[in-house]
Amino acid sequence: MTSSLLPYLLLSGLIGFHCEIITVDKVSVKAGGSISIPCLYELRYRDKVKYLCKGSSWGKCTYAVKTDQPDSTRKFSISDDTNRGIFTVTINDVTYDDTDDTWYWCAVDLLISDDKKQFELSVTSDESSLYVDQQEVAAFERGSVTVSCHSENLNEKGWCQLGSTCVTDRSGSIDGAAVTISEAGPDVFNVTMSGLTTENSGWYWCTRGGFQMPVHLTVHEFISSTTKTTIKTTTACVESNTSAPTNSTGNQLSEDSVQDEHKSFTKIIILITILIALLLLVAGVLFGWRIKTRKTIPEVSDSPESPQTGSDLDVQYATIYHNRSLAAQTKDHAPEDSVTYSNIVMKDRVQQATEPADVSVIYSTVRGQK
Repeated sequence: MTSSLLPYLLLSGLIGFHCEIITVDKVSVKAGGSISIPCLYELRYRDKVKYLCKGSSWGKCTYAVKTDQPDSTRKFSISDDTNRGIFTVTINDVTYDDTDDTWYWCAVDLLISDDKKQFELSVTSDESSLYVDQQEVAAFERGSVTVSCHSENLNEKGWCQLGSTCVTDRSGSIDGAAVTISEAGPDVFNVTMSGLTTENSGWYWCTRGGFQMPVHLTVHEFISSTTKTTIKTTTACVESNTSAPTNSTGNQLSEDSVQDEHKSFTKIIILITILIALLLLVAGVLFGWRIKTRKTIPEVSDSPESPQTGSDLDVQYATIYHNRSLAAQTKDHAPEDSVTYSNIVMKDRVQQATEPADVSVIYSTVRGQK
């Protein structure tokens, strides 16, 4: 028996032992949409070129995209996770073909005999036969995640991990995570995974009626409340990718929101306190300046004897000049006592703001005739 297997062993040593690539069998997508397909391979192929080709048979298969030759039209894209041994192909803007389903192949370039796996792509003009809200979901370890799978088919439903086990009953487990499957409506069933760990990250798919729909799950490491700053870097990813937030994720996000609101409130209180202190300081300076200014204003004396302008008396100043011409005219008629005539010119120095007193004082200068 050993001798009969010798040619096969020699051939295997020359071309390498081939392991079948694991991927979906049949997927459905609406025309104009896009879909991502994971292809699992042996880790010994991690340095090999991976590619996607299109054709109903391998002999008629034509390259669509390769890891070393990106598609310039952006119709197809491909990425390779060499750590997990999974390469993912994405088909964008899928076109509707009403005459035949489309066949594709996931393949690894081995030069002599490539390793490959075929899958069928069913394109519909209406809703897909089996689809999910998002192909990318995320959660935190020790939390849970729920995926809603939409299908009108009433056949047996299930939840499978790529290259691992499937759960087709109402409950089960995959890699230590509890799996629960429940009907959420006439055309929807929910799959909930709880007790997650980072090891549960990877590709899964809903299955029903012969169709599969791949879903990629990312489980983030749980971070305690003392290091919440780091968790904020993953919050945006969780909000954009998680179709059904879990209790653990919701609680964590709520705590972050409370912390942010508390910080904002504290900043507002500090700003208000600073403004009040500045206002009090300015008011104190103005009050001090006002008191100092009042002290420099001279007080008005109430004494009637004071010569200041603030007196109740109306003070008028005048200068009396001798009028010689008038004196000459009256010289002959002057009595023995000398009489001097003069004109009085009044000068108002200061006009009081208050009513003048009853007594009017006139100051004058009198020049006598020589």
